[in-house]
Amino acid sequence: MVPTGHEVLRAVSADLEKRASRAETLAREAESARDPLTFVAALLRAQEEAVRRLEAQAFTGVLGEDVAHAWPAMRVVLHAIADRAPEELADVARSRGEESDEVARTRLAVYWKGDITAREDYLSRALLQPYVEVLRARNVAPDRIHRRGCCPFCGGPPIVSSRRSMPDAESGFRMLHCALCSNEWNFNRICCPSCFEENPDKLPVYSSDALPNVRIEACETCRRYVKSIDLTKDARPIPAIDDLASIAMDLWATEEGLSRLEPGLAGI
Repeated sequence: MVPTGHEVLRAVSADLEKRASRAETLAREAESARDPLTFVAALLRAQEEAVRRLEAQAFTGVLGEDVAHAWPAMRVVLHAIADRAPEELADVARSRGEESDEVARTRLAVYWKGDITAREDYLSRALLQPYVEVLRARNVAPDRIHRRGCCPFCGGPPIVSSRRSMPDAESGFRMLHCALCSNEWNFNRICCPSCFEENPDKLPVYSSDALPNVRIEACETCRRYVKSIDLTKDARPIPAIDDLASIAMDLWATEEGLSRLEPGLAGI
């Protein structure tokens, strides 16, 4: 039986709930990352509410046509960030909440175009996520540019990487996870998803004994990195969520002069 539209969106809501619950579980276990995990749990529940509000809307995938119907639901996410985010980010969210709808939609359109200056607009990404996840659930292609190394569905950048065991694969597959629609796709293990460097000598991997299932996959050519979560021995982690429990590794990478390819769910 083919799932109905309501069943598809219920699956999106259930997945957001699963991610929020995972963040809450990790927040109880990882004292050093408790605050960002607690914030992200609240953010995911707000995005779940946004998905429910988007359920009755029909979308084309063209943001300019869809945004008027999606913006009221996006405001739910903006209010949650203003209420629950770390103070600096909360201040930015409150400021954007006071902008006119026209200005707010323009900001989203700039991010949507993928301009370099807008790629690190964390708030726009967080606001758009429920809308794009609904598009993916309905298989409605968004009108975004698709660049190499980015999500094959929506063109979003990879937020994290994971290693998975696969039949007939000696060392497992490397999956990239989209920061925008939560899609995942297979990507060459020996390749930088930012500049596409393929020389293994320029693609160092860093790990910590304290976090054996996490590593930094770096590139000496562009000085960017993506965090990688090992799922070959334990499939329970949710990469974009479990990424937050190892923020100490991001701090180390920054000190080493590396820049993360895309900020994590907490904006770090």
